[in-house]
Amino acid sequence: MSNLIYTKKYKLVIQKLKKLRISLGLTQLHVASKLGKPQSYISKIELGERRLDITELEQISKIYKTKVTHFL
Repeated sequence: MSNLIYTKKYKLVIQKLKKLRISLGLTQLHVASKLGKPQSYISKIELGERRLDITELEQISKIYKTKVTHFL
């Protein structure tokens, strides 16, 4: 994530998202399919190429069976 528009705090949120996904044994493809999106959707979020909004974070949190506040 080299884009300068992302704050350190935002980058930390994305790192936590990726770390939890991996620790749960979920693939990007699995998460994306649960959201009705292509795998590249999750990839771009994790690479910082696509900004994640709060409603998307909420949807992903449900898939990960955790609260949104876990990432904040």
